[in-house]
Amino acid sequence: MKQPLLFDTSVWIDSIRQKNTPATEVLAYYMQHDYEIPLIPVIVQELLQGIRHDAQHQKIKRVLRGYTKLEITPMAAAMGASNLFRALRKKGVTIRKSNDCMIAYYAISFDLQVVHNDSDFDLISAHSPLKIWKNNKG
Repeated sequence: MKQPLLFDTSVWIDSIRQKNTPATEVLAYYMQHDYEIPLIPVIVQELLQGIRHDAQHQKIKRVLRGYTKLEITPMAAAMGASNLFRALRKKGVTIRKSNDCMIAYYAISFDLQVVHNDSDFDLISAHSPLKIWKNNKG
């Protein structure tokens, strides 16, 4: 089961809300077994900005500090994500949230599969080198 995975914000939110899905199960498995869990700036931002209560915000920040941070220079990330967005649009594919192209760009750059609950990633992966995690349990 240990493969390089990038957990999208949607999975983190479902996990915080204690929503039981195949994606949250694999996140919990990685956390329980101390597997490497990479984070990228946009996922950290999306996750933390949505937390309303200060105590929970502090707790989540502490948890996130323990994981690997992947870095691409901001300008390179912006260029890469915008190129991906434009390439998809040229193929007739419209992505609803441009941050999903940023997340996809990081995943492609670091050869990670994205674990998600967001249909944009299915569209991106159908028309780019993006790999997405598939639930093989059935």
